[in-house]
Amino acid sequence: MKNDKPRVAIQGIRASFHEEAAFKYFGENIHTIECNSFKQTFEALQNNEADYVVMAIENSIAGSILPNYSLLLNYSFPVVGEVYLPIQLHLMALPGVAFEDIKYVTSHPIAIRQCVDFFDEYPHLKIVESSDTAACAKRIHDEQLTDTVAIANTLAAKLYGLDVLERRIESNKKNFTRFLILTHHENVVKGNANKASLCFQVSNQVGSLAKVLNIFAEHRVNMSKIQSMPVLGKPNEYNFYVDVEWSETKQYDTSIKQVLKYTHNFNILGEYERYEDNAITEKPLNLVAEKPVRKYINIKKMEKK
Repeated sequence: MKNDKPRVAIQGIRASFHEEAAFKYFGENIHTIECNSFKQTFEALQNNEADYVVMAIENSIAGSILPNYSLLLNYSFPVVGEVYLPIQLHLMALPGVAFEDIKYVTSHPIAIRQCVDFFDEYPHLKIVESSDTAACAKRIHDEQLTDTVAIANTLAAKLYGLDVLERRIESNKKNFTRFLILTHHENVVKGNANKASLCFQVSNQVGSLAKVLNIFAEHRVNMSKIQSMPVLGKPNEYNFYVDVEWSETKQYDTSIKQVLKYTHNFNILGEYERYEDNAITEKPLNLVAEKPVRKYINIKKMEKK
């Protein structure tokens, strides 16, 4: 690629949690592409306006972000990594503003819900929902709002020159969001793959799904997540999104060959290195691989043997 810095598309603006997740995975030497929606991030990748997409897929409190699973399937860009980000929410305002002067609190609705215990103590404050946590901090800075505080991260406070009035106001301190890293098919996988995201359908018969899950168990392939979503326009048909992990590649390869016999519309959405603490360094990802670690495939039309 021609760009020295990877261009990373995120939903939201600079200093959002998506950019924080991008920094955690790639390091801070990136060029952030701000997008208004998750779909726009995929469009940026498709139009070669970005090299990577960082997309939230689930939160330990709010659960799965279901529309994003459909984007994974519809655009067919491979997942090449993941990162877990602890969500720490702070209350911030313009320098010199006292808490007693505050009338409004603004943030993303999910962030607001995660701080409900804090605001139960201040019922006089009016809650104003917005589409992005960082955008709320930016608005306070741009409009010089002295009666409003934002709920956002420390990146937002630093970038937009706000003072943190109260730290860690989230109700649950063990709050994490999982982000997926997607790219073009020709880009390199970071490290050795030991995790995969799959999507498939099974017949509407007794035990159909159980047969698939038992195959993974028999070959000691751990299923770390399963998510079902209805197939549009087809009653009683579902796409199953499954994450699996393995210690030996042979176990995974053998299980996939057997699973194909009991599924249809089977897709490998990505094979990548499972995130672990201290496994992600600050060094940017190499953007070109001489020899890709694995080949990303769509097996919708593969014959079952």
